[in-house]
Amino acid sequence: MDISKKLQILADAAKYDASCASSGTVKRNSLGGKGIGSTEGAICHSYAPDGRCISLLKILLTNACAFDCLYCVNRASSNVPRARFTVEEVVSVTLDFYRRNYIEGLFLSSGIIRSPDYTMEQVVRVARELRQTHDFKGYIHLKTIPDASDELMAEAGKYADRLSINIELPSETSLKTLAPEKDVRAIRRSMGRMRNRIDEAQDDKRAPRFAPAGQSTQMIVGADAEDDRAILATSANLYSSYRLKRVYYSAFSPIPDASRILPPQAPPLVREHRLYQADWLMRFYGFDAGEIVAQDTGHLSLDMDPKLAWALRNRDRFPVDVNTASRSQLLRVPGLGKTAVDRILAARRVRAVRLDDIPRLRVLVAKVLPFLIFPDHTPHRLIDRADLKARLVPQPRQLSLL
Repeated sequence: MDISKKLQILADAAKYDASCASSGTVKRNSLGGKGIGSTEGAICHSYAPDGRCISLLKILLTNACAFDCLYCVNRASSNVPRARFTVEEVVSVTLDFYRRNYIEGLFLSSGIIRSPDYTMEQVVRVARELRQTHDFKGYIHLKTIPDASDELMAEAGKYADRLSINIELPSETSLKTLAPEKDVRAIRRSMGRMRNRIDEAQDDKRAPRFAPAGQSTQMIVGADAEDDRAILATSANLYSSYRLKRVYYSAFSPIPDASRILPPQAPPLVREHRLYQADWLMRFYGFDAGEIVAQDTGHLSLDMDPKLAWALRNRDRFPVDVNTASRSQLLRVPGLGKTAVDRILAARRVRAVRLDDIPRLRVLVAKVLPFLIFPDHTPHRLIDRADLKARLVPQPRQLSLL
């Protein structure tokens, strides 16, 4: 099979992995004629007109796999075309794409072949060849194999900017049902070892470099019966226990010849979007996982963002005075982001913030009006209006063919 055909198969097979990160590493460049590549500036995802992400070369080493995870299109029993790169082919394609300015780095994952150690050894060899033989200074993100030896994990961290291990599903019960060959304890042990090595490298400047952009993971949404409350609780535990940089959420995608255990259709894509918004609230806005989701449903609202949904369930906390409220109170106001809150705090050190200042702070007045008190405006109990949700949540637009 030629390289182009392998690339077609193995790039397509990698599209289901959402934890394709490309940020947070140390700065390196090849100025002065040494090496190739750079991580200077922000590495971000660029999208071609057909939707392809072209910032990172995102591929599998192989889509052959000894595991038979029911939700995975590359599972052992799946009837899909198989391909496998050699280490040298991955290195050659990465360098060729970089020289053509198609990519800024590599995201490499793999199915399990022969054994976890053998697979991990192949993945590490790619990174080692790029770094040591070709002095590649671009971004490298490696997906690691949980059952691989600690020595291989340690070597992976020497060459990769970021490492990740997918926890796959929010509960041990779901993982046993849908991926019986995977062990959540082994996954968490590997995460723990990674955290220790990352912490050591950050605390001791003399320690060897180890995954400076940290570690991440992914959970599949909608393949099992777990609700959003369970998903966010698992994410919160992962953040606190292993200091993950990101938890990625990937909506379950139906696959050919699927097991009857799996749902017949994908969950609404907006559910994945709401989980990302809720994740943001946990990481940057001071929300606890347990308070974001409505207690009676266990799921995030699909028709409004989770901060607005929380505010409407907790109307007794509003309105707050824009000039006396604490930073944590302001961060909970729908329509106010972190930057806007910082601007308000800076502005009110000089003088009182008034209603007509809000547009200059790049905040939409209509969104915040029911939740804030200004010296020149009191919302007159807008917060208690029965139609407040209808006023704040945009209604779907119906487009006419005419």
